[in-house]
Amino acid sequence: MTIGGAAEPGAVAVPRLAATVVMLRDSPDPAPGRSPLQVFLQRRVAGMAFAGGMTVFPGGGVDPGDRPDPAHWSGPDPAWWGRRLACEPELAGALVQAAVRETFEECGVLLAGPPEGGAALGPDLAPALAAGREDLVARRRTLADLLAATGLVLRSDLLRGWARWITPPASPRRYDTVFFTAIVPDGQQADAATTEAVEAAWWHPAAALERWQAGEIELMAPTLRTLQQVAAFADAASALAAAAERTITPVIPKVRRQGEQVVVVVPGDPEYATAVDHLSPGGRP
Repeated sequence: MTIGGAAEPGAVAVPRLAATVVMLRDSPDPAPGRSPLQVFLQRRVAGMAFAGGMTVFPGGGVDPGDRPDPAHWSGPDPAWWGRRLACEPELAGALVQAAVRETFEECGVLLAGPPEGGAALGPDLAPALAAGREDLVARRRTLADLLAATGLVLRSDLLRGWARWITPPASPRRYDTVFFTAIVPDGQQADAATTEAVEAAWWHPAAALERWQAGEIELMAPTLRTLQQVAAFADAASALAAAAERTITPVIPKVRRQGEQVVVVVPGDPEYATAVDHLSPGGRP
């Protein structure tokens, strides 16, 4: 993930644009009492400047190189995504490009496929994609460069918009982040091969929420709210289908305590004015 700039002392930081992908799958071996639906989560390195030690979905900041190449793009175009995300087409295209790039960098899942259709990536592409992933992380080339070199096209139809969250003003580093969802394409596997996380795995959303409530993992408000929402679905297909019905507007979240629970509140909730930017399950700020 690319880290945004920090605010000057006493100033409010300008949010940096970012994209996050809630990767979905149905567990091949569901745990007893759990639905098949799982999400991919990573626990970030504790010393990182933003969200250190937090358990998050893959994602990161929009880079200057995240400019879509129409010759290597398939599915809804930037103009369509601009209408969906309520922003300019150029920005929407960069957000989609960043979402695909960051997902590939951080967990090795590439939301792309051959131009003739399908999302299958042949084994003959494995060496080029492995080298390309390293180049992307090192910023030696862009995702558009990699797609051109491998003859693949970005599959924007594999993504669905979910939400848009803005870091509260009190944070010295802020992001304006679009949350997307996607199902891992057949034949691909998410991995933990990133230096930005100390562990990564597939979780049942309810299990992640239980671990958070027990104080065993830390979640930021947008991650918490998203897990609570996704946990309501029985399988990955249902969650992906529901994304198409969601209205996406920028939200600055806050949290409040309700008994032993920490509850995310958003503008319009009666308790929003008295809520705070962050609480742990145990009550620590």
